[in-house]
Amino acid sequence: MIHFSFIFPGQGSQSVGMMAGFHHNPLIKSTFDEASQVLDIDFWKMATRPNEDIHQTLHTQPILLTAGFATWRLWQSKSDRLPTYLAGHSLGEYTALVASEAIQFEDALKLVRYRAEVMQEVVPEGLGAMAAILGMSDEEVMKACHEAKDNEVVEAVNFNSPGQVVIAGNKKAVERAIEIAKSKGAKRAIFLQVSVPSHCSLMLKASIALRTYLNSVTVKKPRIPVIHNVDVMNHDDEVTIKDALAKQLCHPVRWVETIEKIASYPIHNIAECGPGKVLTGLTKRISADLKGAALVTEDAIDEFKMLIQ
Repeated sequence: MIHFSFIFPGQGSQSVGMMAGFHHNPLIKSTFDEASQVLDIDFWKMATRPNEDIHQTLHTQPILLTAGFATWRLWQSKSDRLPTYLAGHSLGEYTALVASEAIQFEDALKLVRYRAEVMQEVVPEGLGAMAAILGMSDEEVMKACHEAKDNEVVEAVNFNSPGQVVIAGNKKAVERAIEIAKSKGAKRAIFLQVSVPSHCSLMLKASIALRTYLNSVTVKKPRIPVIHNVDVMNHDDEVTIKDALAKQLCHPVRWVETIEKIASYPIHNIAECGPGKVLTGLTKRISADLKGAALVTEDAIDEFKMLIQ
């Protein structure tokens, strides 16, 4: 039997028309309708018609959760095979927990909306920023951030692949870090379409608020192990899962280590379950042992099903 893993994308993978590859599949559409009823927002309209709201973190987080879970439901309707491991990049970790049946979909929608609200409250839009630094080592990026601080916050927060590190913090500090990184040989520095500086210490107050909110959320033992961003471990009990989610908000996403851990098991196939192909591209740069697939159409799901049979 071929073992495989599913990974779920986070912020940055959203785009208008991101579910076009499913041609209004009724299961996909019904999942969006369910999310829209829970949060009283027309997410299907937001995902299919030109708008800027999709890039506002208050909308981005629940719509990406919905898109990833809808794709997972479609997979389940086509195959009874379960992945050996699940993981998700930042927000995608919540989608993984829903897929693993650790958190109910409705609860997760309310949870990620609250997460987005407190993140935006702690750092109002326009005051924070995130940027991807390409072509530098982790150590070089961290050194550039240290030099750029000047009594503000700028930190390496997403270790996405060798040579791709995302930084976050106060907008002006991020701008200074970009200039320093470029002067020291960075190939490119790209501002990300996000409205909050995730995973840096500016999110500490949001992390504390999220921890309190999590006390009201029921979390069960995952049906499928989920590898968490903050410690690259899977957890079985409610307390440690909630702790990992709270810490994740103000600590780096250790994505390279996550993919390396998946590759260390007898797993050779990994599928990105949700919109876009960002994680599939990162996987290719991290591990030569993993064959990646992006489940962005029904055909892609059918092809992956055949591949792992």
